[in-house]
Amino acid sequence: MIPRFFVPNVAAQFPLFALPAESAHHAVRVLRMAEGDSLILFDGSGQEWPALIHAITRQAVTVTCHAPVAVSRESPLRITLLQGISSGDRMDYTLQKAVELGVSRIVPLACERSVVRLTGERAEKRRQHWQQLVVAACEQCGRNVIPAVADLTRFADGLSVAQGCLALLMDPRAIVSMADLPMPNQAVVLLAGPEGGFSPAEEGAALAAGFTGVRFGPRILRTETAAVAGISLMQGLWGDLAR
Repeated sequence: MIPRFFVPNVAAQFPLFALPAESAHHAVRVLRMAEGDSLILFDGSGQEWPALIHAITRQAVTVTCHAPVAVSRESPLRITLLQGISSGDRMDYTLQKAVELGVSRIVPLACERSVVRLTGERAEKRRQHWQQLVVAACEQCGRNVIPAVADLTRFADGLSVAQGCLALLMDPRAIVSMADLPMPNQAVVLLAGPEGGFSPAEEGAALAAGFTGVRFGPRILRTETAAVAGISLMQGLWGDLAR
C-alpha cells in the first residue's frame, strides 16, 4: 500500500514542494522511505495527488506531484456520530474506527455520566487531538474527505443535530433492532453513550426529540465498542455493502 499523507493546500504548492515537518519525519524516520519512492497526498477536498520523493536532506523532504485524481471512497450513507465522551484511549479508539467505517461527522457530547469533564482550553485541546486522530485515520484507510469533529457539545444541544435525519439511540433494552428498520432516504444520526450510559433523563430527552431506540443483541456493549458496532451494522444494511 502506497503511504498517504494529509497536506493542506496541496494545489497551491503544486508541483514541487517540501512536506510538512511531521509528515517528513514520518516518511523518512518511521516508514524509511527513500528518494524516488511513491506516495499519495490529499488535502481533504476529495482529490489525491500521486507523488514521488524528489530529494531528502537534513532540512526537508521535497516531493514532486503529478496531476490530481478525484477518488471517492465515501459511504453512500451520511452518518453523524453523537458520541458521549469517554476517557483516554476509549474515545480515541471509537473515533478512529468510526472514521475507518465511513462516518461523516463526529459530535462529542458532555453527558451526565461522562467520566471525563472538559471545559475551556482543555476541551479545545482535546478536540484538536481528536481531529488529528481523524486525519491519521483518513491517511490509513484511504479517505480523501476528512470528517469534522465538532466542539464539545452539551447533551441537550446535541440532540438538535438530528433534525431532518433518521435519529437512532443505542439502547440495549429497546424492542426494535436496526434490521427492523427500512433503508433510510435521509442522513442518519447515531447517539451512543459514555462509560456509564445515558441517564433516564437523557434517554427521555432523546426519545422526545424524535430518536428511536434500537438494540444490537442480548449483550451490553462497552462504550468503545457500541458506536463501532452500530456503524458497521448500518453500513452492512444500508451503506457500503448494501448498494
